[in-house]
Amino acid sequence: MVEERMGDCWSYTKDQFDNLEKHTQWGIEFVEKYTKFVKERSEIETNYAKQIRNLSKKYQPKKNSREEEESKYTFCRAFLMTLNELNDYAGQHEVIAENLTSQIIADLTRYLGELKSERKSHFHDGRKAQQHIESSWKQLESCKRRFERDCKEADRAQQYFEKMDADINVTKADVEKARQQAQMRHQMATDSKGDYSSYLQKFNQEQNEHYYTVIPNIFQKLQDMEERRIERIGVCMKTFADVDRQVLPIVGKCLDGMTKAAESIEPKTDSKQVVESYKSGFEPPGDVEFEDYGQAMKRTASDTSLSNSRDGKEKPAGKTKGKLWPFIKNKNKLSLKLITLNSHVRNLIEGSGPEDFSHLPPEQRRKKLQGKLDELNKDIQKETDQRDALTKMKDVYVKNPQMGDPASVDPRLSEIGQNIEKLQFEVQKFEGWLAEVEERMPSKSDSHRRSGLYETQNNTTVSNNCAQDRERPLSSPDGSYTEEQNSETQVKANPAPAPGPAPNPTSSTPEFDDEFDDEETLPTIGTCKALYPFEGHNEGTISVAEGELLYVIEEDKGDGWTRVRRNEDEEGYVPTSYVEVFLETNAKGAMTYI
Repeated sequence: MVEERMGDCWSYTKDQFDNLEKHTQWGIEFVEKYTKFVKERSEIETNYAKQIRNLSKKYQPKKNSREEEESKYTFCRAFLMTLNELNDYAGQHEVIAENLTSQIIADLTRYLGELKSERKSHFHDGRKAQQHIESSWKQLESCKRRFERDCKEADRAQQYFEKMDADINVTKADVEKARQQAQMRHQMATDSKGDYSSYLQKFNQEQNEHYYTVIPNIFQKLQDMEERRIERIGVCMKTFADVDRQVLPIVGKCLDGMTKAAESIEPKTDSKQVVESYKSGFEPPGDVEFEDYGQAMKRTASDTSLSNSRDGKEKPAGKTKGKLWPFIKNKNKLSLKLITLNSHVRNLIEGSGPEDFSHLPPEQRRKKLQGKLDELNKDIQKETDQRDALTKMKDVYVKNPQMGDPASVDPRLSEIGQNIEKLQFEVQKFEGWLAEVEERMPSKSDSHRRSGLYETQNNTTVSNNCAQDRERPLSSPDGSYTEEQNSETQVKANPAPAPGPAPNPTSSTPEFDDEFDDEETLPTIGTCKALYPFEGHNEGTISVAEGELLYVIEEDKGDGWTRVRRNEDEEGYVPTSYVEVFLETNAKGAMTYI
């Protein structure tokens, strides 16, 4: 029965006590190793989540930047949604790290302490039982040696007595003494035999209990401890997988969100946004009518031509080439046009520029001004709501002085009143600019259309000294361009009373070099006298000294600049307010240079 009870018990190891101690120690070290493994995995998840969050934060649009304006495009919004989903995705990896720490690392750390304590207790009991059986064995050996010694002493005493009793020369007293000694030794041997027999029986009982009860129980506890350790490792390994599995639905939702964001991209909508954002508001030019230079007659301009204001002006015959206005080649003005174009585009991109958005095309300027007005009206409404709330609070304080001092609200009411006045002043200012833009914007019903993009001219073979095509580097205030008008009499332009800071020429239309067109020289149309000195630092302008006489080759088109020439190689723009202009009557050819 005992053998059957011990069938699956470690008790069969008996003398393998030391090996079991080594094995259980290795089991504890394995738990420590697995705990370290889970810790490192948790750290990896934490670092990964941190890197993902930093990546998402790095590409988030910054405030007051172009990226905020780009949010109106579907692909930009889709990318922003992807970044937000990626941030949530990183959060799930943080959840994994937290669950690994709380459900495995903390649990195993606590269990390791219990396991070590339990193992120590069991092996302490085993060592104690081992020492007890060894001590009993030593006592049994001691009883056995004493019994053996007493038996030998009794035999020697008996032999001595018999020898004395047979010797006739020995006195009777000596014989009696020897007999008594032999009987005493024999009694001692009998007592030792009894002690030995009794202790032997006791030892056998203890030994049987040691090997069949005490040690098996200790080994059984060790076996149970080891099985619990193995089971705990299995549970932790399962938890290790379940921690990942628990976040998979949310990770899947994050990925679904990214997919949905990608599917929300609408190319046509974004394309329309580009058109809406950058349309200039200019009307395209009308058809250009054919002009016959083969007959000696005045030029008749078409009603829809860009030069319809030049009625009655003849173009002398000359050699010229018809070309689009944006592609006029001029070495002195091309770089100016590109610089002003780049500045204009940069202002559009960066959102910088004058407060009235005068650097923008009419349509875009109107939108910006309207948006600014909407913002100001919202701010006024907020301030008004705060003022109303404070007024009600003050009324409550007046009716119930115990609730507060009515005078404490006055400073804030005064501040809000000043803010509203400032905002209303801003509204009036922007409304004025908006009205100005709306007045200057072309109407679709106009029969005479204007365009700031280009002007064309028919290819005709005429005389070399004719008036030639002119480029328009600067935009008129209303965003359109007009031809110069020749007067039949000499006109004197009134200059400004005092010089102001010279405005920088700007351009809202790109102009490019016509690689196949020859450089042309514009004829003079009058003279001018410099009223004030002008440095001309910007490329495309020309410096003049006070009182200097120059030739006018292109009059002011409403943009505040007049094109002049000093000699054959020097020409450029000067502020109209800096010069006194005299236009020639029927100027047709180039005049002699100064």
